[in-house]
Amino acid sequence: MSAPTVDVDEASVELAFALKRLRARLRAEARPSEGWTISQLAALGRIVREGPTTASQLAQAEHVRPQSMGEIVSTLKAADLVTAEPDPSDGRKSLLRATTAGRQLVKQRSKSREAWLANAIASLVEQRRADALLDSIVLLNALADWGIDEPSTPGRR
Repeated sequence: MSAPTVDVDEASVELAFALKRLRARLRAEARPSEGWTISQLAALGRIVREGPTTASQLAQAEHVRPQSMGEIVSTLKAADLVTAEPDPSDGRKSLLRATTAGRQLVKQRSKSREAWLANAIASLVEQRRADALLDSIVLLNALADWGIDEPSTPGRR
């Protein structure tokens, strides 16, 4: 039996659309943002998940201009959600760390979103779609990692 053919262009459009819809749904299921922008919450979440980082590394990871990340970091620091300390390996840089308040904000917003997602996944498993779901998770992670360690990858920013 031969493998099914895939229209790569059509698949990429459909995948991007599905991911946008899922991301919007997850945002809707999270607690109200209490005045925080998606960019601010994304940056704070990354600092909480990945640990101390520089503003430059954060800008690259979040795919925003360094100037934009500077504004985001300033807002987070003013709200006491992150702190900046000298980088022990390079005193010219500062490492951003989440404060207790920053970690609590990320945790609170995640709880309702994760509860919704767990219910949705449980429903899919009940419908015998568990294997497809697990295969999709592996594929999505592979797509997210594609080209990271290959600076000459075409189309990479």
